[in-house]
Amino acid sequence: MKVKELLKEIFYVAIGCVLLAFAITAILEPNNLMTGGITGLSLILDNVLGINYTVFYYIFSLIILLTTYLTLGKHEASKIILLSILFPAVLMVFSQFDFKLIEDDMFLAAFYYGIIAGAGVGLILKSGYSTGGTDSIGKILHKKRYPYISVNQIITMIDLVIIIISIFVFDIRVALYAILTQLVLLKAVEVILYGLSPKLVKLEIISEAEEKITDFILHEIKRGITKYNIIGGYSNVSKTKIITICSPRESLMIKNFIADLDEKAFVDVLPVMSVWGEGLGFKRITEEN
Repeated sequence: MKVKELLKEIFYVAIGCVLLAFAITAILEPNNLMTGGITGLSLILDNVLGINYTVFYYIFSLIILLTTYLTLGKHEASKIILLSILFPAVLMVFSQFDFKLIEDDMFLAAFYYGIIAGAGVGLILKSGYSTGGTDSIGKILHKKRYPYISVNQIITMIDLVIIIISIFVFDIRVALYAILTQLVLLKAVEVILYGLSPKLVKLEIISEAEEKITDFILHEIKRGITKYNIIGGYSNVSKTKIITICSPRESLMIKNFIADLDEKAFVDVLPVMSVWGEGLGFKRITEEN
């Protein structure tokens, strides 16, 4: 890896950790708001047991790191080891400061938490790393328990369960604001990764690892594909192009999978305004606009 690329990754990770930790300690926690993932679960346990949520966050991060290593292997664990150790430490440092960006306005707090935390998560993902958390849990459950459900759907269900639990610990208003924070956060992540792009993207992939990529998209991402036989204009060699339409988050998962298999792969990412037909996130062709 070139020094310039490494420094760029470190910069993205560092800024991402700072933004995310700031959003949690200066906005989310002081306003008694909730979110999904291990952050939300840690806040729930803090409220129930009276032990600081940063302690639970660190414990969960290390447990997920170990479980990922045992179930998904060393390579997958290497993607989250940095954040599993670094971010909880940054979170603990930030929690020592009594700084509150927004107080007594849950709507503004939920909105700005989503923007700042989403920007932080987006920068971390843009660097090629993973935050671990529910992303890793989703991959583990997909592989070991629910291979017929996509990783993205599993992650969404986990976050939803945590938010539902928060109703019994806090109240329904907190849970409803938690849904708002998740929606804003996810949109902020998409903007960081792809700019102000549509909700769907089309990937055109040319790679020597065609069969493995096909299997990954069909059976783990749960998206359909189309294949074309093409001839390289420079090499005059016959190849296969894989085309799939998916969400920006899923496209990043596919990109990271391909990067591990074939560094020379060619992936073209195109924004999609709308898709008519059968499929997750697509409009039925008979549906009125």
